[in-house]
Amino acid sequence: MTATGTFGLSSEARNLQWLLGNLVEEVPGVRSVAVVSSDGLLLLSSDPAHNSAADAPRPLGPRGSSADLATIVSGIGSLTIGAARLMDGGGVKQSMVAMEEGSLFVMSVSDGSLLGVHAAPDCDMSVVAYHMALFVGRAGHVLTPEVRSELRKSLESAR
Repeated sequence: MTATGTFGLSSEARNLQWLLGNLVEEVPGVRSVAVVSSDGLLLLSSDPAHNSAADAPRPLGPRGSSADLATIVSGIGSLTIGAARLMDGGGVKQSMVAMEEGSLFVMSVSDGSLLGVHAAPDCDMSVVAYHMALFVGRAGHVLTPEVRSELRKSLESAR
């Protein structure tokens, strides 16, 4: 988890960190996860190098850092929201990009926040989407402006 740990965090922030860690560890094929605020700032992120099982190392997520995944998620979110407006399609619920070497899922959480998941090419897309929907259902009401600010400060102090 890319954060300073749980010391000093509210129970809501610790809960969100636990939910994110659980998504990474429990869903086969998930490489990395990021939660991004509506203004594109990273709020929560998995760290594949620290979240891998001892006997089966997890493939790394996007090259660089968790900020790279956050940037990608924010960009895709912005593009799809713009496209939905142009097409009078209503709110964007989920986007998915299938690549030769992986998949990227972006789902709306709340208040314009986004959940992004980078997964292996052989992942079961329906399982990943289902677990993302569970995360959104559990996290959406907890991701208040106060908790977003707390998570952001936690990430900044970790640098």
